Amino acid sequence: MNKSTLSKMCSLIQFLFMASSIYSVFFALDLVTHVAGDPYNSELARTPPMGWNSWNHFGCNVNDSVIRETADAFISTGLSKLGYKYINIDDCWAELQRDKDGKLIPRALTFPFGIKDLADYVHEKGLKIGIYSDAGQYTCQKQPGSLGFEEEDALTFAEWGIDYLKYDNCFDDGSKPEVRYPRMRDALLKTGHPIFYSLCEWGVDNPATWARKVGNSWRTTLDIQNKWESITSRADQNNIWADYAGPGGWNDPDMLEVGNGNMTAEEYRSHFSIWALMKAPLLIGCDVRFLSDKMLKILGNKEVIAVNQDPLGVQGRKVRQNGDLEVWAGPLSDNRMVIVLWNRSSSRAMITAHWKDIGLHSSMSAKVRNLWKHRTLTTNHEGSLTASVKPHACKMYVLTVSPYSHTSPLDWIYDTLGIPLHDKKH
Repeated sequence: MNKSTLSKMCSLIQFLFMASSIYSVFFALDLVTHVAGDPYNSELARTPPMGWNSWNHFGCNVNDSVIRETADAFISTGLSKLGYKYINIDDCWAELQRDKDGKLIPRALTFPFGIKDLADYVHEKGLKIGIYSDAGQYTCQKQPGSLGFEEEDALTFAEWGIDYLKYDNCFDDGSKPEVRYPRMRDALLKTGHPIFYSLCEWGVDNPATWARKVGNSWRTTLDIQNKWESITSRADQNNIWADYAGPGGWNDPDMLEVGNGNMTAEEYRSHFSIWALMKAPLLIGCDVRFLSDKMLKILGNKEVIAVNQDPLGVQGRKVRQNGDLEVWAGPLSDNRMVIVLWNRSSSRAMITAHWKDIGLHSSMSAKVRNLWKHRTLTTNHEGSLTASVKPHACKMYVLTVSPYSHTSPLDWIYDTLGIPLHDKKH
């Protein structure tokens, strides 16, 4: 049994014990096989990655100065102390032709000192650096892809000190991602240098069903856009695959748009809350050098970040929907649960989370912590939790119930979390 399998098993057994049903522990042995296997470098992804990516804000206008100044801003804003550590360069960093030896070359105009020098600068800040390539002949912006050059490029990335690889899916040769993406995995492993491997095949071949053995995260959606409809649709698409995520490998609904200026603070707060609950990678996509105090408070909410980084590693999911009024929930470590009341409508509304929807007995009393107000409610709640929620906004809470008890631990895991058992169809 490998370390990832054992860790996942321990997490599930811990959760089942909290559910106060000793017989349920035996089901853990069956459950772990769904997220087990032989994962790629699982120790690199015990929790979802946190950091920044250049694409959402800069597109192809990325350069050496932007990366260095972003690393500086991670330190000066305190983001690095909150767990944000990856500074990731997306597309457009390479020259259009490889050198005579077939190696990738950084663009002289925008990266005049090379990537190794830039990586050293980022590392000196106590941060990590990521880079981008493609499982095709070209990247999406037509710089050289890595198809057919997997070993050469993996070795180049390792020599530069790269810590993270985003691997896109443009200009392929017609073969399936299941064929092309493992080639880069094998090449990365051959270098002996630990590199977080992020598969970006846009969810076209349901990567959640096969990518755990290949990489550390996998895109479940097409590219995100900085608008409300894109946020909600990406959340729904990612929600489908909740049962496949866990320590070592995570569903990825794409990078954060918080701070890019086209949505309201309430919409960005909803975006960040749902991404955190879904255990999605928290990769900032704005220009952090000029981050407003309001946006920094969203991205820097320690209590929301703690939900995302919770060691139990169970992706929360949508458990109740009434039109555009939704309840999302999931278990956390230490006898706790997270709940998000999400109003996707255009008018203020009351939203109720019923204990039965999240697997709790209706008679249970819960201590309630509001994560955006940073305060614990003065009275415990029994049976349900109701709040008035502004349009396109959310309320996010952590419940602590003692003793922790569910209507049926097995039903909670299967029906509420959606983790399939081998005796049920999936």
